[in-house]
Amino acid sequence: MPSFTTGTVTALRSEREGLQKVEVDGAPAYVLTQLIGPVAVGDRVVVNTTAVELGLGTGGWHFVHWNLARDSWSQPGRGGVMKLRYTPMQVDTGAAEEDGPFYPPLDLATMPVVACALHSQVACVAAAFGRTAPERRLVYVMTDSAALPLAVSDLVADLRSAGLLAASVTCGQAFGGDHEAVTVASALEVAVAVAGADAVVVGPGPGVVGTDSRYGFSGLEVAAVIDVVAGMGGVPVAAVRYSGADPRTRHQGISHHTCTALDLAAHQAMVAIPTGEPRPDDLGEVVEVDVPLDLDYGVTTMNRSADDDPDFFRYSAAAGVLAAQLLG
Repeated sequence: MPSFTTGTVTALRSEREGLQKVEVDGAPAYVLTQLIGPVAVGDRVVVNTTAVELGLGTGGWHFVHWNLARDSWSQPGRGGVMKLRYTPMQVDTGAAEEDGPFYPPLDLATMPVVACALHSQVACVAAAFGRTAPERRLVYVMTDSAALPLAVSDLVADLRSAGLLAASVTCGQAFGGDHEAVTVASALEVAVAVAGADAVVVGPGPGVVGTDSRYGFSGLEVAAVIDVVAGMGGVPVAAVRYSGADPRTRHQGISHHTCTALDLAAHQAMVAIPTGEPRPDDLGEVVEVDVPLDLDYGVTTMNRSADDDPDFFRYSAAAGVLAAQLLG
Protein backbone atom coordinates (compact mmCIF):
# COMPACT_ATOMS: atom_id res chain seq x y z
CA MET A 1 0.00 0.00 0.00
CA PRO A 2 1.24 3.54 -0.67
CA SER A 3 2.46 5.78 2.12
CA PHE A 4 1.70 9.50 2.30
CA THR A 5 2.53 12.25 4.74
CA THR A 6 2.26 16.05 4.87
CA GLY A 7 5.08 18.52 5.27
CA THR A 8 6.37 21.96 4.38
CA VAL A 9 8.54 22.90 1.41
CA THR A 10 11.72 24.17 3.02
CA ALA A 11 13.95 24.67 -0.03
CA LEU A 12 13.88 24.83 -3.82
CA ARG A 13 17.01 23.09 -5.14
CA SER A 14 16.47 23.46 -8.88
CA GLU A 15 13.84 23.48 -11.58
CA ARG A 16 13.45 22.81 -15.28
CA GLU A 17 10.50 22.19 -17.57
CA GLY A 18 8.20 19.65 -15.95
CA LEU A 19 10.21 19.23 -12.74
CA GLN A 20 11.15 20.95 -9.52
CA LYS A 21 13.62 19.48 -7.05
CA VAL A 22 12.71 20.63 -3.57
CA GLU A 23 13.14 19.76 0.09
CA VAL A 24 10.17 18.93 2.25
CA ASP A 25 11.07 19.30 5.92
CA GLY A 26 14.68 18.85 4.81
CA ALA A 27 14.10 15.66 2.78
CA PRO A 28 14.60 15.76 -1.02
CA ALA A 29 11.48 15.45 -3.17
CA TYR A 30 10.44 15.70 -6.80
CA VAL A 31 7.57 17.88 -8.00
CA LEU A 32 6.11 16.89 -11.38
CA THR A 33 4.78 20.28 -12.34
CA GLN A 34 2.97 18.98 -15.43
CA LEU A 35 0.71 17.03 -13.07
CA ILE A 36 0.28 19.22 -9.99
CA GLY A 37 1.76 22.62 -10.84
CA PRO A 38 4.71 24.28 -9.11
CA VAL A 39 5.27 24.68 -5.37
CA ALA A 40 7.00 27.43 -3.39
CA VAL A 41 8.99 27.52 -0.18
CA GLY A 42 6.55 27.56 2.73
CA ASP A 43 3.80 25.60 0.94
CA ARG A 44 2.24 22.69 2.81
CA VAL A 45 2.25 19.60 0.60
CA VAL A 46 1.20 15.96 0.57
CA VAL A 47 4.17 13.68 -0.12
CA ASN A 48 4.31 10.08 -1.35
CA THR A 49 7.06 8.42 0.69
CA THR A 50 6.50 4.80 -0.38
CA ALA A 51 9.65 4.08 -2.39
CA VAL A 52 11.98 5.72 0.11
CA GLU A 53 10.43 3.79 2.99
CA LEU A 54 10.90 0.55 1.04
CA GLY A 55 14.50 1.44 0.23
CA LEU A 56 13.89 1.29 -3.52
CA GLY A 57 16.02 2.92 -6.18
CA THR A 58 14.49 6.37 -6.39
CA GLY A 59 17.71 7.99 -5.25
CA GLY A 60 16.26 8.59 -1.80
CA TRP A 61 13.66 11.09 -3.04
CA HIS A 62 9.98 11.49 -2.21
CA PHE A 63 7.30 12.70 -4.66
CA VAL A 64 5.04 15.65 -3.93
CA HIS A 65 1.51 14.42 -4.54
CA TRP A 66 -0.45 17.65 -4.03
CA ASN A 67 0.08 21.24 -2.94
CA LEU A 68 -2.22 22.10 -0.01
CA ALA A 69 -1.49 25.81 -0.53
CA ARG A 70 -3.99 25.86 -3.42
CA ASP A 71 -7.59 24.70 -3.66
CA SER A 72 -7.45 23.86 -7.36
CA TRP A 73 -5.11 23.79 -10.33
CA SER A 74 -5.63 23.30 -14.05
CA GLN A 75 -3.47 23.41 -17.14
CA PRO A 76 -4.75 22.86 -20.68
CA GLY A 77 -3.45 19.67 -22.26
CA ARG A 78 -2.28 19.10 -25.82
CA GLY A 79 -5.16 16.95 -27.01
CA GLY A 80 -7.66 14.23 -26.25
CA VAL A 81 -5.30 11.35 -25.47
CA MET A 82 -4.85 10.66 -21.76
CA LYS A 83 -1.83 9.11 -20.08
CA LEU A 84 -1.69 7.59 -16.58
CA ARG A 85 -5.24 6.64 -17.51
CA TYR A 86 -7.67 5.67 -14.76
CA THR A 87 -5.36 6.84 -12.00
CA PRO A 88 -5.75 9.93 -9.79
CA MET A 89 -2.93 11.57 -11.78
CA GLN A 90 -4.36 11.06 -15.29
CA VAL A 91 -3.29 13.84 -17.62
CA ASP A 92 -4.41 14.97 -21.08
CA THR A 93 -1.03 14.93 -22.78
CA GLY A 94 -2.42 14.50 -26.27
CA ALA A 95 -0.49 12.55 -28.90
CA ALA A 96 1.25 13.47 -32.12
CA GLU A 97 -0.88 10.91 -33.94
CA GLU A 98 -3.90 13.17 -33.35
CA ASP A 99 -2.31 15.92 -35.44
CA GLY A 100 -1.60 13.86 -38.52
CA PRO A 101 -2.14 10.11 -38.94
CA PHE A 102 0.55 8.44 -41.01
CA TYR A 103 -1.28 6.68 -43.84
CA PRO A 104 0.02 4.64 -45.44
CA PRO A 105 2.18 3.57 -42.49
CA LEU A 106 5.68 4.98 -42.64
CA ASP A 107 8.45 2.64 -43.80
CA LEU A 108 11.62 3.14 -41.78
CA ALA A 109 13.58 2.46 -44.98
CA THR A 110 16.56 0.72 -43.33
CA MET A 111 16.92 3.41 -40.65
CA PRO A 112 18.99 2.13 -37.69
CA VAL A 113 17.14 1.89 -34.37
CA VAL A 114 19.09 1.00 -31.23
CA ALA A 115 17.20 -0.96 -28.56
CA CYS A 116 18.43 -0.41 -24.99
CA ALA A 117 17.56 -2.37 -21.87
CA LEU A 118 18.77 0.30 -19.41
CA HIS A 119 18.39 4.07 -19.28
CA SER A 120 22.13 4.57 -18.77
CA GLN A 121 22.80 2.86 -22.11
CA VAL A 122 21.04 5.74 -23.87
CA ALA A 123 23.84 8.09 -22.81
CA CYS A 124 26.48 5.68 -24.11
CA VAL A 125 24.71 5.28 -27.44
CA ALA A 126 24.19 9.04 -27.81
CA ALA A 127 27.81 9.90 -26.96
CA ALA A 128 29.18 7.41 -29.47
CA PHE A 129 26.65 8.31 -32.17
CA GLY A 130 27.38 12.01 -31.75
CA ARG A 131 31.12 11.44 -32.09
CA THR A 132 30.75 9.21 -35.16
CA ALA A 133 28.01 11.14 -37.00
CA PRO A 134 27.92 14.65 -35.52
CA GLU A 135 25.71 16.11 -38.29
CA ARG A 136 23.00 13.46 -37.93
CA ARG A 137 19.88 13.69 -35.76
CA LEU A 138 19.42 11.06 -33.04
CA VAL A 139 15.97 10.95 -31.41
CA TYR A 140 15.16 9.18 -28.15
CA VAL A 141 11.96 7.16 -27.80
CA MET A 142 11.26 6.54 -24.10
CA THR A 143 9.07 3.55 -23.35
CA ASP A 144 6.89 3.01 -20.30
CA SER A 145 8.70 -0.01 -18.80
CA ALA A 146 10.39 2.09 -16.09
CA ALA A 147 9.91 5.75 -15.05
CA LEU A 148 6.86 7.29 -16.70
CA PRO A 149 7.71 11.03 -16.48
CA LEU A 150 10.62 11.95 -18.74
CA ALA A 151 11.15 15.07 -16.62
CA VAL A 152 12.86 13.07 -13.85
CA SER A 153 15.72 12.09 -16.18
CA ASP A 154 18.79 14.23 -15.56
CA LEU A 155 20.45 12.12 -18.25
CA VAL A 156 18.06 13.28 -21.00
CA ALA A 157 18.28 16.90 -19.85
CA ASP A 158 22.07 16.73 -20.03
CA LEU A 159 22.08 15.00 -23.44
CA ARG A 160 19.72 17.64 -24.86
CA SER A 161 21.89 20.44 -23.47
CA ALA A 162 24.96 18.84 -25.03
CA GLY A 163 23.24 18.51 -28.40
CA LEU A 164 23.51 14.72 -28.39
CA LEU A 165 19.75 14.15 -28.63
CA ALA A 166 17.76 16.10 -31.19
CA ALA A 167 14.37 15.38 -29.61
CA SER A 168 12.47 12.95 -27.41
CA VAL A 169 9.23 11.01 -27.89
CA THR A 170 7.44 9.43 -24.93
CA CYS A 171 5.16 6.49 -25.72
CA GLY A 172 2.67 4.26 -23.97
CA GLN A 173 1.97 5.65 -20.50
CA ALA A 174 5.30 7.52 -20.44
CA PHE A 175 4.87 11.26 -20.84
CA GLY A 176 6.69 14.58 -20.96
CA GLY A 177 8.75 14.23 -24.13
CA ASP A 178 8.94 16.81 -26.89
CA HIS A 179 6.33 14.66 -28.60
CA GLU A 180 3.81 12.18 -27.21
CA ALA A 181 2.93 8.87 -28.89
CA VAL A 182 0.60 5.96 -28.19
CA THR A 183 2.83 2.98 -29.05
CA VAL A 184 6.46 2.22 -29.84
CA ALA A 185 5.58 1.78 -33.52
CA SER A 186 3.83 5.12 -33.78
CA ALA A 187 6.60 6.75 -31.73
CA LEU A 188 9.07 5.64 -34.41
CA GLU A 189 6.85 7.25 -37.04
CA VAL A 190 6.69 10.45 -34.99
CA ALA A 191 10.47 10.39 -34.51
CA VAL A 192 10.98 10.33 -38.28
CA ALA A 193 8.04 12.32 -39.66
CA VAL A 194 7.80 14.97 -36.93
CA ALA A 195 11.19 15.07 -35.18
CA GLY A 196 13.29 14.49 -38.31
CA ALA A 197 15.30 11.55 -36.97
CA ASP A 198 18.14 10.03 -38.94
CA ALA A 199 18.39 7.32 -36.29
CA VAL A 200 16.52 6.45 -33.10
CA VAL A 201 17.48 5.06 -29.73
CA VAL A 202 14.65 3.31 -27.88
CA GLY A 203 14.82 2.53 -24.18
CA PRO A 204 13.23 2.84 -20.76
CA GLY A 205 13.48 5.77 -18.41
CA PRO A 206 15.34 5.49 -15.11
CA GLY A 207 14.28 2.93 -12.53
CA VAL A 208 13.93 -0.38 -14.35
CA VAL A 209 12.63 -3.47 -12.58
CA GLY A 210 14.65 -6.66 -12.35
CA THR A 211 14.01 -9.98 -10.62
CA ASP A 212 16.02 -13.15 -10.34
CA SER A 213 13.87 -14.85 -12.97
CA ARG A 214 14.12 -15.57 -16.67
CA TYR A 215 11.47 -13.15 -17.93
CA GLY A 216 10.71 -10.82 -15.00
CA PHE A 217 12.74 -7.76 -16.00
CA SER A 218 11.95 -4.51 -17.78
CA GLY A 219 14.63 -5.00 -20.42
CA LEU A 220 12.75 -7.89 -21.98
CA GLU A 221 10.96 -5.22 -24.02
CA VAL A 222 14.09 -5.16 -26.21
CA ALA A 223 12.66 -8.25 -27.94
CA ALA A 224 9.44 -6.46 -28.81
CA VAL A 225 11.31 -3.35 -29.98
CA ILE A 226 13.47 -5.45 -32.30
CA ASP A 227 10.41 -7.06 -33.85
CA VAL A 228 8.57 -3.76 -34.29
CA VAL A 229 11.58 -2.13 -35.95
CA ALA A 230 12.15 -5.07 -38.28
CA GLY A 231 8.45 -5.20 -39.14
CA MET A 232 8.53 -1.51 -40.07
CA GLY A 233 11.51 -1.92 -42.41
CA GLY A 234 14.17 -0.54 -40.07
CA VAL A 235 17.44 -2.08 -38.93
CA PRO A 236 17.30 -3.12 -35.26
CA VAL A 237 20.57 -2.78 -33.35
CA ALA A 238 20.75 -4.30 -29.87
CA ALA A 239 22.78 -2.50 -27.22
CA VAL A 240 24.57 -5.27 -25.33
CA ARG A 241 24.45 -5.18 -21.55
CA TYR A 242 27.92 -6.29 -20.45
CA SER A 243 29.66 -5.98 -17.10
CA GLY A 244 33.04 -6.84 -15.71
CA ALA A 245 32.17 -5.53 -12.25
CA ASP A 246 28.63 -6.65 -11.44
CA PRO A 247 28.71 -9.04 -8.47
CA ARG A 248 25.66 -10.93 -9.77
CA THR A 249 26.63 -13.94 -11.86
CA ARG A 250 23.72 -13.51 -14.29
CA HIS A 251 25.03 -10.07 -15.30
CA GLN A 252 28.72 -10.88 -15.56
CA GLY A 253 30.04 -10.72 -19.10
CA ILE A 254 27.10 -10.49 -21.49
CA SER A 255 24.04 -10.28 -19.26
CA HIS A 256 21.33 -12.89 -19.46
CA HIS A 257 19.01 -9.90 -20.07
CA THR A 258 20.60 -9.38 -23.48
CA CYS A 259 20.70 -13.07 -24.32
CA THR A 260 17.11 -13.70 -23.25
CA ALA A 261 15.70 -10.74 -25.17
CA LEU A 262 17.58 -11.70 -28.34
CA ASP A 263 16.42 -15.32 -28.01
CA LEU A 264 12.82 -14.21 -27.62
CA ALA A 265 12.77 -11.82 -30.58
CA ALA A 266 11.29 -13.27 -33.75
CA HIS A 267 13.62 -11.17 -35.91
CA GLN A 268 17.40 -10.92 -35.82
CA ALA A 269 19.07 -7.76 -34.62
CA MET A 270 22.54 -6.51 -35.39
CA VAL A 271 24.79 -6.77 -32.33
CA ALA A 272 27.79 -4.47 -31.98
CA ILE A 273 30.82 -5.35 -29.88
CA PRO A 274 34.07 -3.41 -29.39
CA THR A 275 36.90 -4.42 -31.70
CA GLY A 276 39.08 -7.17 -30.28
CA GLU A 277 36.49 -8.69 -27.98
CA PRO A 278 35.45 -12.37 -28.38
CA ARG A 279 32.68 -12.75 -30.97
CA PRO A 280 29.48 -14.15 -29.37
CA ASP A 281 28.10 -15.45 -32.65
CA ASP A 282 25.19 -17.14 -30.89
CA LEU A 283 23.66 -13.66 -30.45
CA GLY A 284 23.01 -13.16 -34.15
CA GLU A 285 24.69 -10.82 -36.62
CA VAL A 286 27.70 -9.64 -34.62
CA VAL A 287 29.69 -6.66 -35.89
CA GLU A 288 32.97 -5.38 -34.45
CA VAL A 289 33.34 -1.60 -34.23
CA ASP A 290 36.02 0.75 -32.92
CA VAL A 291 34.75 2.56 -29.83
CA PRO A 292 36.44 5.93 -29.08
CA LEU A 293 38.43 5.69 -25.87
CA ASP A 294 37.85 9.27 -24.73
CA LEU A 295 34.05 9.46 -24.75
CA ASP A 296 32.51 11.49 -21.95
CA TYR A 297 29.47 9.44 -20.92
CA GLY A 298 28.43 11.68 -18.04
CA VAL A 299 26.44 8.92 -16.37
CA THR A 300 26.76 5.99 -13.99
CA THR A 301 25.13 2.57 -14.12
CA MET A 302 24.19 0.81 -10.90
CA ASN A 303 26.27 3.55 -9.21
CA ARG A 304 29.33 2.49 -11.23
CA SER A 305 31.23 4.93 -13.44
CA ALA A 306 33.13 4.23 -16.66
CA ASP A 307 36.27 3.83 -14.54
CA ASP A 308 34.53 1.25 -12.33
CA ASP A 309 33.03 -0.84 -15.15
CA PRO A 310 34.53 0.24 -18.49
CA ASP A 311 33.18 -2.72 -20.45
CA PHE A 312 29.57 -1.78 -19.70
CA PHE A 313 30.10 1.59 -21.32
CA ARG A 314 32.19 0.32 -24.23
CA TYR A 315 29.68 -2.37 -25.22
CA SER A 316 26.75 0.02 -24.95
CA ALA A 317 28.60 2.69 -26.93
CA ALA A 318 29.38 0.16 -29.66
CA ALA A 319 25.69 0.18 -30.62
CA GLY A 320 25.82 3.94 -31.13
CA VAL A 321 28.92 3.64 -33.32
CA LEU A 322 27.27 0.95 -35.46
CA ALA A 323 24.03 2.94 -35.84
CA ALA A 324 26.04 5.92 -37.09
CA GLN A 325 28.08 3.78 -39.48
CA LEU A 326 24.92 2.27 -40.96
CA LEU A 327 23.88 5.73 -42.11
CA GLY A 328 26.88 5.78 -44.45
